[in-house]
Amino acid sequence: MFKTIKYTLLSTIVTSSLLITACGANNAAQATQELNTIQTAVAETVAAQNAIASTSTPAMPIPVSTQTPLLFSPTLTPLASIASPTLPANTPKSQCASASLISETIPDGTIFKPGEKFTKTWEIKNTSTCVWDTTYKIVFWDGNLLGGSYVYNLPQIVAPDQTLPISLLMTAPTDAATYTSKWMLQTPDNIKFGVGQYNTPFYAEIAVSSSSTPNYAVTGVDYKLVQDPPTGCPANINYIVYATIKTSGPVELTYYWAQSDGNNSSQKTIKIESATTTTLSHEWKLHIATNTGTRWMAFVTVYPVAKQYPQVEFTKTCGG
Repeated sequence: MFKTIKYTLLSTIVTSSLLITACGANNAAQATQELNTIQTAVAETVAAQNAIASTSTPAMPIPVSTQTPLLFSPTLTPLASIASPTLPANTPKSQCASASLISETIPDGTIFKPGEKFTKTWEIKNTSTCVWDTTYKIVFWDGNLLGGSYVYNLPQIVAPDQTLPISLLMTAPTDAATYTSKWMLQTPDNIKFGVGQYNTPFYAEIAVSSSSTPNYAVTGVDYKLVQDPPTGCPANINYIVYATIKTSGPVELTYYWAQSDGNNSSQKTIKIESATTTTLSHEWKLHIATNTGTRWMAFVTVYPVAKQYPQVEFTKTCGG
């Protein structure tokens, strides 16, 4: 804008000079005086405009609006925010190496086709006083690798008393046989540990068969005995045994419960649709007048395989 003003004034001066020349001698003095007045005005105007230009604040560019990404707050506190308890300096690192097995999938003895893929999951509880972070590892210990890797990092942070599902993708070998894959946990200080009081490995045990009709069957029975009521000498005491039945695949199972007094239950038949665990129960009620002593109950299969599984014993301590 200021350059335009300068050019306009300069053009005025030049035009005025030409007019003076054209006017002749008589009017020369008067024209010269007018020209000097114009030049003075031009000079003062240009100086004023330069002063304004030097003190003016340059125009700022128009800001471009940017949108801040939304931050979503989790509904639960992230595990990563859990702080590890401060342990004394002399606390052994092995104190962090404590775990228990809560549950698992793929019952022992499950039958797979050669090369069949499956996912084995163990529910492991952190029974230590430490927070396990992702520098802890799941390491192969013994047996057959079953197509996996030798080492995995823990998938997430686990606080004390928290349970973590550890899932490994495995592949059944091509040869028909029974295979066991044993695993342990490892601290950042390379201390390996398993589950339970004796730090035993947690494992997968499978069978491989190419048969179109494998011999699916019961592969194991685990008992749990409950006394109701748990204490005292009421008129009647109920002894309830729960049997967790592991099967290697779909099977129709005929079974009964045997008792030490010979008063066995009647036979029952159930259909199990896949390799899984199924819990069955049996109750033995004793009156207060019944003789004291030790008794037992046992789970017995009739079909497809006739077998009596280990007995679960209990002792009646009050009464006749």
